[in-house]
Amino acid sequence: MLDLMIPPIVAGLVILSIHTYLGLHVIARGVIFVDLAFAQIAALGATVGFLLGVEHDTPMALAFSVGFTLVGALIFSFSRLEETVVPQEAVIGITFVVASAAVILISGFTAEGAEHIAETLTGTLIWVAWPEIIRMALAYTIIGVIYFVFRKPFLTVSLGEHDTPRARTWDFLFYALFGIVISFSVPVAGVLMVFSSLVIPAVVAFLFTSRFSAALWIAWAVGAVTLVTGVVASFQADIPTGPLLVCMFGLAMFVGLLIRFVVRARPGSVMHP
Repeated sequence: MLDLMIPPIVAGLVILSIHTYLGLHVIARGVIFVDLAFAQIAALGATVGFLLGVEHDTPMALAFSVGFTLVGALIFSFSRLEETVVPQEAVIGITFVVASAAVILISGFTAEGAEHIAETLTGTLIWVAWPEIIRMALAYTIIGVIYFVFRKPFLTVSLGEHDTPRARTWDFLFYALFGIVISFSVPVAGVLMVFSSLVIPAVVAFLFTSRFSAALWIAWAVGAVTLVTGVVASFQADIPTGPLLVCMFGLAMFVGLLIRFVVRARPGSVMHP
């Protein structure tokens, strides 16, 4: 059984390696559902490709997802408006709803529509193969290096310092790389786990610290423990891996809240680098 558990565990840890970092930025920006919207946009791209005869898990299917997420990156980078009562989260929510409806609508034109929708929600983590894991790891390594090189302007924009030079350009680059990450993650992890692995470890981390660097280490640890525990439990109890992992991440947040209450942690309300 161990040899069956290792690939999904490794794939999950590869996904978490960059998702937790992006999740901290999502919390800092206050756009909690942007990753959910991106995941649904990526799923929409794959669905359009599927309707046109593109097979799942092929370079062309990935190209469709990336193309759609780049459009989403353009929308989100220019929807962060000042001097308006309309919050960016409203634009993100609208994008998510429209993309979700479009996936359902387009899937109805295919013979495997219901199965495709279920797969986009829960992913295929349990069946992931080593070539796909290696592709993800290589892509995330390249994107991670870019995020590291430009970490300072990305962070200043995320923290709301609008006087950052070329803030719109940094916003677009951040979201474009974000979209590419999600395009690789959704076919494997599914929309629900993509959201959970991005946001929940970051939320737990910020329950105990307001420092971005410290929160990153906490988020990585929380995500890794939750993922390994969830995969092992799913195999032992013969429970679907994707839904169980989402529930495990929810349990991790509950445990984090409980610990914060017991130890009376007071990390502060202002985020620091």
